[in-house]
Amino acid sequence: MVELSGLSPAVSKTTLDLIQLFEPVRADLVEVEREYLRQVESKVGVIPQIGAYIQQSGGKRVRPALLLMAARLCGYTGSRAILNAAVVEFIHTATLVHDDIIDDAETRRGQKAVHSRWGNDVTVLAGDFLYIKSMAMALTQDTLDVVRLLCDITLRMIEGEIYQLTKNGDLEISEDEHFDIIRRKTAHLFGGCAEIGAMLGEAGPERQLALREYGFNLGVMFQLVDDLLDFTGETEALGKPIGGDLLEGKMTLPLIHLRDHGGPDAVALIRRIVAERHCSADDWARLRQLMAEHRSLDYAQNRAQAFAEAAKRNLAIFPDRPERDALLALTEFVATRDR
Repeated sequence: MVELSGLSPAVSKTTLDLIQLFEPVRADLVEVEREYLRQVESKVGVIPQIGAYIQQSGGKRVRPALLLMAARLCGYTGSRAILNAAVVEFIHTATLVHDDIIDDAETRRGQKAVHSRWGNDVTVLAGDFLYIKSMAMALTQDTLDVVRLLCDITLRMIEGEIYQLTKNGDLEISEDEHFDIIRRKTAHLFGGCAEIGAMLGEAGPERQLALREYGFNLGVMFQLVDDLLDFTGETEALGKPIGGDLLEGKMTLPLIHLRDHGGPDAVALIRRIVAERHCSADDWARLRQLMAEHRSLDYAQNRAQAFAEAAKRNLAIFPDRPERDALLALTEFVATRDR
């Protein structure tokens, strides 16, 4: 579980909020952490070292908690939920270590990124290990339906990363193209987590679809909030530098809106920052001023809220239970999180 000691007040509040939200599956999340450490064991000592390093960095554990709560909502409480929650955490972790290499990110969750500590060569292979290990874990189940879903999700995520790379530095990227990247890189994994919970609980096609759509909408909103936090967050809370997406040449939703509505001055400023991969304090102040004038952050926030409302509607089919309440509250947490 996430440790509270040594955290800033803002991070501590976020952590406490998550602990309260995840209370219905708190004991299961502890077991997921144990399963994660057990599965990352290897005779090659650097692999469990990296695994423990990543785990100790914290993280919100939203994806495994989503799977566990969806399973509980559908009446399943067995060990397969623990295993699959660990599998999705392995997949998510693999994407993080690879993404940090691609983005040349120096920090992750307030500590040195894995490649900054162990080097790119070892980290690439460690990410590969996590991917393959996740599928090996999934194959220990007595059904291939979940394995097929996990393979499909992982392929979509990799496609999304490749697609995003082809769009880095492309100031003409459309809003539709940006949402396509979000769906592939983030939303499908969230949707899959909720759908696997329904599959374990044998909830039936209608409820399985409802949970998949809930998770998908939650995932889109999660990424849109990430887009916003790159301009509104605090470095200490996020555990990574502010404005990183812009400096990496990524045109996120607030920037796309500003480009389309801010006029020549906004376009010229964005183009120069992306070309130079540098943003001075004056440039940053001007960019934020233009975003305020043209309500670009408000636009992205409103789009995120629309996906939150859609996610809530997806849960209307389920009876009033603590797990349903937790999933409803999770949409509010994601919409207002600071990291």
